[in-house]
Amino acid sequence: MHTHDRAVGVDRKLTNYADRDFSKFIRRAFLASAGLDPEDLERPVVGIVNTSSDFTTCHREMPQLIESVKRGVLEAGGLPFVFPVMSIGEILTTPTSMLFRNLMAMELEEQLGSQPMDSVVLLGGCDKTVPAELMAASSADIPAISLVVGPMSVGSYKGERLGACTDCRRLWSEFRAGAIDETTIGEINQELAPTAGTCMVMGTASTMACVVEAMGMSLPFAGTAPAVSAHRLRLGVQTGRRAVEIATADRRPSQIMTAGAFRNAVTVLAAISGSTNAIIHLTAIARRLGIELDLDDFHEIAARTPLLVDCKPAGQNYLPDMHRDGGVPALLKTLSPLLDLDVLTITGQTLGEALDGAVAPQAWQSTVHALDDPLGPTGALVALTGSLAPDGAVIKVAAASARLLVHEGIAAVFDSLDDVEARLNDESLALTPDHVLVMRNIGPVGAGMPEAGSIPIPRYLARQGVRDMVRISDGRMSGTAYGTIVLHCAPEAAIGGPLALVRDGDRIRLDVPGRTVDLLVDDDELARRRADLQLPALPPRGWSRLHASTVLQAPEGADLSFLQ
Repeated sequence: MHTHDRAVGVDRKLTNYADRDFSKFIRRAFLASAGLDPEDLERPVVGIVNTSSDFTTCHREMPQLIESVKRGVLEAGGLPFVFPVMSIGEILTTPTSMLFRNLMAMELEEQLGSQPMDSVVLLGGCDKTVPAELMAASSADIPAISLVVGPMSVGSYKGERLGACTDCRRLWSEFRAGAIDETTIGEINQELAPTAGTCMVMGTASTMACVVEAMGMSLPFAGTAPAVSAHRLRLGVQTGRRAVEIATADRRPSQIMTAGAFRNAVTVLAAISGSTNAIIHLTAIARRLGIELDLDDFHEIAARTPLLVDCKPAGQNYLPDMHRDGGVPALLKTLSPLLDLDVLTITGQTLGEALDGAVAPQAWQSTVHALDDPLGPTGALVALTGSLAPDGAVIKVAAASARLLVHEGIAAVFDSLDDVEARLNDESLALTPDHVLVMRNIGPVGAGMPEAGSIPIPRYLARQGVRDMVRISDGRMSGTAYGTIVLHCAPEAAIGGPLALVRDGDRIRLDVPGRTVDLLVDDDELARRRADLQLPALPPRGWSRLHASTVLQAPEGADLSFLQ
């Protein structure tokens, strides 16, 4: 943790000239060049993180949101300072945005520790930006408040409501199976992402927005208000005002994101059937704060929390529907018997006090269900162990096929993304719906952990109507994806985990009710294979080298070892 600076405003974090008074003098000279006068410089400084980028299309309206935040800061007597941080766009980043989450967290932590600000507004939205910001704020531990850009509005095609990206995957699968022609898929393509904002299904961006609000790190409704709505702009102003208040109160992330707050976040994660990526992100943030959060915690909380929110991919609706129907406050109100209501929120109130005025789900709406009228059963997320994942793996049961939750099949092994690309659709492999597709070397060390765990159904099987198979990997899947998919297998193949020893034709048994995933090969044979095993070389240079040589495994949050 960084030590707290006793100075305030622009006198924080003085440049080192071996003369503190000269540092203040020259700093004021340059601030005067920016048009700031001595009265301005008496105000508390609020940093505003700018993750705008043409490569991050979800953040297209962020410049307007920044202006709203600045207005709120000025109204409350603060001095806003906007500064850039690397922007991680999910769709336009190779090989995967996850490779750069820790780099963004490290960069922002250094900026928070080296620039003068009394508090900071963490503006993000696209999948990895929000966890990176919270990881950085946790380590820097200066007063911070989160504000996401909000979800896209919902599109439509010939009367059917559509949205990124669950519908992207579903309709692309239909196209691959020959059920949709090229003209139709081209027309659909233009309707899937109709406005600025993040994916409006319960993918990682929506999931993180909801759990951050549940943790008390953003204002009520900040998780769900649409990107293009007036409500989003009003939240910007309110967040700016609150940023000045938390600066004055010295209300820091370590006071908000307590063990109880993380348990609340996991309860909401289960109730929304959120993205499995949130398991990795929440674990990483918690460990930055010295809080132990492991797979058993996620499993046990999910086991007592029913599915309450009807949003794709586990339901049918979209995040703007959840917002219209009461948002996260309505969900928290109905979940209150399962929550720690004594935790502090960014408003200075406890969660219980903040929910006093919240309205429980109403009879007229259908997106947020009551605790006694759930959409689905408990256990949306299940933590697995077994000989194939001795340190743990996860499966999102709410997005899986019930008939495959207990399944034994023959392994078809792919060593990389390129291998899948080259061979998956080769009919000579003679894959059947009962095969278990295994992809390895896509874990944190092996490939930066891409969202490739939802291996496509082989094209020739898709054309026969097959829509799901058991798939297993040491990588991740998008929160927008669906299927019977075992993820985050640890230890990963690239460091010699059991996935590295699987061969075509081996039998694998998945038993979700029993919480196991096992490779049915005897120990002597595995020992022979291990003796012949050659691990892949680390990347030769740069960030990829630093990441691969220091990144932790998925159950530990996939953070860098020296940052926890």
